[in-house]
Amino acid sequence: MLEKLKNGKKVVGTRRLIRAIEAGEISEIFLARDADLFIRRQVTDAANSKGIRITEVDTMKLLGEACGVEVKTASAGLLA
Repeated sequence: MLEKLKNGKKVVGTRRLIRAIEAGEISEIFLARDADLFIRRQVTDAANSKGIRITEVDTMKLLGEACGVEVKTASAGLLA
């Protein structure tokens, strides 16, 4: 599941992800279960409005590692 993030073109971080969702550039979203509730709601609402599938990841640490960044990451998305 997370191999897609390691190998594909992606957007990392909630602010950038929301902009990319609104622009219609995202095909799949990855959201950490331990992310802040406000962030989870923001991403979920944006994804639902565009009909984009959300894949949940156990922790922000795992998501950050899968994205190849050295910090915890609440959300990321694959570019369409």
